[in-house]
Amino acid sequence: MTSHINLDLRKITRYTAEMKNASEFSSPLRFLLTDIDDTLTDEGHLGPEAYQALWNLHNAGIHVIPVTGRPAGWCEMIARVWPVSGIVGENGGFYFRYHGKKMLRHFFFDEKIQKENRLKLQQLEKEILEKVPGCDLASDQFCRLMDLAIDFCEDVPPLPKSEVQKIVDLFHAVGAQAKVSSIHVNGWFGSYDKLTMSLRFLEKEFGVSAEEAKKVCGFSGDSPNDEPMFAYFPHSFAVANIQNFIDQIKNKPTYVSKDRGGLGFTEIAKAILESKT
Repeated sequence: MTSHINLDLRKITRYTAEMKNASEFSSPLRFLLTDIDDTLTDEGHLGPEAYQALWNLHNAGIHVIPVTGRPAGWCEMIARVWPVSGIVGENGGFYFRYHGKKMLRHFFFDEKIQKENRLKLQQLEKEILEKVPGCDLASDQFCRLMDLAIDFCEDVPPLPKSEVQKIVDLFHAVGAQAKVSSIHVNGWFGSYDKLTMSLRFLEKEFGVSAEEAKKVCGFSGDSPNDEPMFAYFPHSFAVANIQNFIDQIKNKPTYVSKDRGGLGFTEIAKAILESKT
């Protein structure tokens, strides 16, 4: 959902040259962590190719772990129904794993701190909606536990970058973190992010240390809130629509697909599977 962004074709050409094509990947992996929106999906839809790619990875013994800004309500369903080994949600606020017919839930904060943070975010919600006309509360906010998601192009007309930055600045002004995805600005209180909880998940559930994770894990994403993952994992991938944000990302992915969204993820999955054989 990034068509509103004006592209500098010279930058696209230069950055594409800096990143390798996904088909050049040639290292075996045990885990693939992946963003969801505009990485697995296209315009909000999970297509048959990307969903089949998830099954292909699962059937080959590769643990797929979505790492997303989406809410706890979505993550409960995804952990239970999709062919995944768990999910990190709300930009690292928790992970869920459905294992042995039991849902395992691990949160960064206890219930007391979660409640305190929600009260502060409710006040901030009012301020943002008043000061940034045209934005709205994300439609999935009702099933969030840890963060506040402000919609700037999913279900509202796309806002210009300057207005998106205002949203970010309002989060920062009260000491909250803020990350820009391809559809939302997500804000929260706490020193966690996608990478922090992903490494905790790998350690607690699979006994994979932070250093070992660099060797056995890959990550695929598409936007600035994925940058900590791009920076940490040498085996980092992006779908082609990363080019919409590439001038905002200092730590770029190693590989980029030719296709956008779900078809790009399918291309990445194919490269990973071919490296396994």
